[in-house]
Amino acid sequence: MGFEQDMKRMESITEKLKSNETPLEEAIALFEEGVGIARSVEKQLTEIERKVEILLTPTDDTSAQQPTLAPFADAETR
Repeated sequence: MGFEQDMKRMESITEKLKSNETPLEEAIALFEEGVGIARSVEKQLTEIERKVEILLTPTDDTSAQQPTLAPFADAETR
């Protein structure tokens, strides 16, 4: 499943577990499924985080193009 589908399924499981009408055996099975989905979502988010870090890390070529900022001169030195 994709991320969005996993999240929708987690919401569905959560609602079923919140209702006190779910039999114990079904609740345990839903909980087990939810844990599996949570692990999958965590893995997906970790991979996305790595991609974002790679995209935001400047390469040597782009760092040369970044302006160098200097602090403002103190008013007393003017």
